[in-house]
Formats: sequence, C-alpha cells, structure tokens
Amino acid sequence: MSDDIVITKKSTIGEIFSKYPETEPVFLKYFGSGCFTCPGSKTEDVAFGAMMHNVEPQQIIDELNDAIKKGAEGGG
Repeated sequence: MSDDIVITKKSTIGEIFSKYPETEPVFLKYFGSGCFTCPGSKTEDVAFGAMMHNVEPQQIIDELNDAIKKGAEGGG
C-alpha cells in the first residue's frame, strides 16, 4: 500500500483515468461522459478540466485521491 499516490492539478486527465480506472465516477460527476472520448483528455490537466466545467480544482483533486485510496484499500 502506498501513500505516495497524489493527483495534482497538473496531472493529466487521460493519465489518471488510464492508471486509476476507479476514478471514473469522479470524472463522470464533474466532467460528464464526454471526458472519456475527448482527444484533449490525453493532454489536458485537472486544472484545465475544472476551469472548463466551472468547478473548483481542489474539490476534484480531493475526490480523485479519495477514490484511488479507497480502490487501493478495497481492491477496487
């Protein structure tokens, strides 16, 4: 178990989702399903996505990290 998992506002959406599929509900909640098919998700970071969807970046970051932590503890 690692405490080094840290999603920041500069983490790319595509990288997060690819590495941590358990974050899907958080992305759906804030960004909608288009996030998964958008070509920009490969290079756009959480801060940009938050700005585009008028959401506070830290709120998303906290929920993404929480989803990853719960996935690691519960096995997904």
